[in-house]
Amino acid sequence: MLDQIHWLAAVTVLGVLEQAYFFLQVIYARRLFGISPPKISGPPEFERIFRAQVNSSEYFPIFLALLWQAGLFFHQGLAAALGLLYLFARYCYFMGYKASPSERLAPIYFSAGVLWILIAVSAMGILHFFFSHYVGLNVLQLLTA
Repeated sequence: MLDQIHWLAAVTVLGVLEQAYFFLQVIYARRLFGISPPKISGPPEFERIFRAQVNSSEYFPIFLALLWQAGLFFHQGLAAALGLLYLFARYCYFMGYKASPSERLAPIYFSAGVLWILIAVSAMGILHFFFSHYVGLNVLQLLTA
Protein backbone atom coordinates (compact mmCIF):
# COMPACT_ATOMS: atom_id res chain seq x y z
CA MET A 1 0.00 0.00 0.00
CA LEU A 2 2.72 2.51 0.91
CA ASP A 3 4.40 2.08 -2.46
CA GLN A 4 1.16 3.36 -4.01
CA ILE A 5 1.06 6.61 -2.02
CA HIS A 6 4.63 7.63 -1.20
CA TRP A 7 4.82 10.33 -3.90
CA LEU A 8 1.50 11.77 -2.76
CA ALA A 9 2.76 11.84 0.82
CA ALA A 10 6.00 13.55 -0.24
CA VAL A 11 4.13 16.26 -2.16
CA THR A 12 1.80 16.72 0.82
CA VAL A 13 4.76 17.29 3.14
CA LEU A 14 6.27 19.76 0.65
CA GLY A 15 2.95 21.58 0.55
CA VAL A 16 2.81 21.79 4.34
CA LEU A 17 6.37 23.15 4.38
CA GLU A 18 5.43 25.72 1.77
CA GLN A 19 2.46 26.82 3.87
CA ALA A 20 4.77 27.13 6.89
CA TYR A 21 7.12 29.30 4.82
CA PHE A 22 4.21 31.55 3.85
CA PHE A 23 3.13 31.81 7.52
CA LEU A 24 6.67 32.77 8.50
CA GLN A 25 6.73 35.47 5.83
CA VAL A 26 3.66 37.06 7.42
CA ILE A 27 5.30 36.94 10.86
CA TYR A 28 8.43 38.60 9.48
CA ALA A 29 6.33 41.24 7.69
CA ARG A 30 4.40 41.96 10.89
CA ARG A 31 7.68 42.58 12.69
CA LEU A 32 9.11 44.63 9.85
CA PHE A 33 6.08 46.92 9.57
CA GLY A 34 5.15 46.90 13.29
CA ILE A 35 1.72 45.35 12.83
CA SER A 36 0.54 43.30 15.80
CA PRO A 37 -2.19 40.67 15.54
CA PRO A 38 -5.14 40.79 15.13
CA LYS A 39 -4.60 43.79 12.82
CA ILE A 40 -4.58 42.84 9.16
CA SER A 41 -4.15 46.24 7.58
CA GLY A 42 -1.06 48.31 7.13
CA PRO A 43 1.25 49.37 4.33
CA PRO A 44 0.48 47.89 0.90
CA GLU A 45 3.62 45.74 1.12
CA PHE A 46 2.34 44.06 4.28
CA GLU A 47 -1.19 43.64 2.96
CA ARG A 48 0.08 41.93 -0.20
CA ILE A 49 2.12 39.43 1.83
CA PHE A 50 -0.82 38.82 4.15
CA ARG A 51 -3.30 38.35 1.28
CA ALA A 52 -0.95 36.02 -0.58
CA GLN A 53 -0.62 33.83 2.52
CA VAL A 54 -4.35 33.81 3.26
CA ASN A 55 -5.25 33.07 -0.34
CA SER A 56 -2.76 30.21 -0.47
CA SER A 57 -4.15 28.81 2.79
CA GLU A 58 -7.71 28.99 1.46
CA TYR A 59 -6.84 26.87 -1.56
CA PHE A 60 -4.63 24.37 0.27
CA PRO A 61 -7.43 21.99 1.41
CA ILE A 62 -8.86 21.94 -2.11
CA PHE A 63 -5.43 21.12 -3.49
CA LEU A 64 -4.86 18.31 -0.97
CA ALA A 65 -8.23 16.68 -1.64
CA LEU A 66 -7.68 16.76 -5.40
CA LEU A 67 -4.07 15.59 -5.14
CA TRP A 68 -5.05 12.50 -3.15
CA GLN A 69 -8.14 11.70 -5.22
CA ALA A 70 -6.21 11.96 -8.46
CA GLY A 71 -3.37 9.88 -7.03
CA LEU A 72 -5.54 7.15 -5.56
CA PHE A 73 -8.07 6.83 -8.35
CA PHE A 74 -6.06 7.74 -11.44
CA HIS A 75 -2.25 7.69 -11.23
CA GLN A 76 0.07 8.54 -8.35
CA GLY A 77 2.92 9.76 -10.54
CA LEU A 78 0.80 12.11 -12.61
CA ALA A 79 -0.93 13.48 -9.52
CA ALA A 80 2.40 14.05 -7.77
CA ALA A 81 3.84 15.81 -10.83
CA LEU A 82 0.78 18.04 -11.05
CA GLY A 83 1.09 18.65 -7.31
CA LEU A 84 4.67 19.82 -7.71
CA LEU A 85 3.61 22.13 -10.54
CA TYR A 86 0.87 23.54 -8.34
CA LEU A 87 3.23 24.14 -5.42
CA PHE A 88 5.73 25.85 -7.71
CA ALA A 89 2.98 28.05 -9.16
CA ARG A 90 1.83 28.95 -5.64
CA TYR A 91 5.37 29.89 -4.69
CA CYS A 92 5.63 32.09 -7.80
CA TYR A 93 2.24 33.59 -6.93
CA PHE A 94 3.36 34.41 -3.40
CA MET A 95 6.65 35.95 -4.49
CA GLY A 96 4.98 37.83 -7.34
CA TYR A 97 2.23 39.23 -5.13
CA LYS A 98 4.84 40.21 -2.57
CA ALA A 99 6.61 42.27 -5.25
CA SER A 100 3.61 43.74 -7.07
CA PRO A 101 -0.13 43.00 -7.42
CA SER A 102 0.19 42.57 -11.19
CA GLU A 103 2.90 39.91 -10.85
CA ARG A 104 0.49 37.53 -9.11
CA LEU A 105 -1.78 37.07 -12.12
CA ALA A 106 0.13 34.64 -14.34
CA PRO A 107 1.00 32.26 -11.47
CA ILE A 108 -2.54 32.32 -10.05
CA TYR A 109 -4.01 31.49 -13.46
CA PHE A 110 -1.47 28.70 -13.91
CA SER A 111 -2.19 27.22 -10.47
CA ALA A 112 -5.93 27.39 -11.17
CA GLY A 113 -5.33 25.53 -14.43
CA VAL A 114 -3.43 22.81 -12.56
CA LEU A 115 -6.35 22.50 -10.12
CA TRP A 116 -8.76 22.08 -13.04
CA ILE A 117 -6.57 19.33 -14.48
CA LEU A 118 -6.52 17.63 -11.07
CA ILE A 119 -10.33 17.88 -10.97
CA ALA A 120 -10.60 16.27 -14.42
CA VAL A 121 -8.13 13.50 -13.59
CA SER A 122 -9.88 12.83 -10.26
CA ALA A 123 -13.27 12.69 -11.92
CA MET A 124 -12.04 10.30 -14.63
CA GLY A 125 -10.44 8.03 -12.05
CA ILE A 126 -13.49 7.98 -9.80
CA LEU A 127 -15.85 7.40 -12.74
CA HIS A 128 -13.66 4.55 -13.97
CA PHE A 129 -13.73 3.02 -10.49
CA PHE A 130 -17.53 3.22 -10.26
CA PHE A 131 -18.07 1.87 -13.76
CA SER A 132 -15.66 -1.03 -13.32
CA HIS A 133 -16.71 -2.02 -9.79
CA TYR A 134 -20.45 -1.38 -9.82
CA VAL A 135 -21.46 -1.65 -13.46
CA GLY A 136 -18.85 -4.13 -14.64
CA LEU A 137 -17.81 -1.81 -17.45
CA ASN A 138 -14.10 -1.26 -17.98
CA VAL A 139 -13.90 2.02 -19.87
CA LEU A 140 -10.16 1.74 -20.45
CA GLN A 141 -10.57 -1.61 -22.22
CA LEU A 142 -13.34 -0.14 -24.39
CA LEU A 143 -11.13 2.79 -25.37
CA THR A 144 -8.18 0.57 -26.35
CA ALA A 145 -10.28 -1.94 -28.25
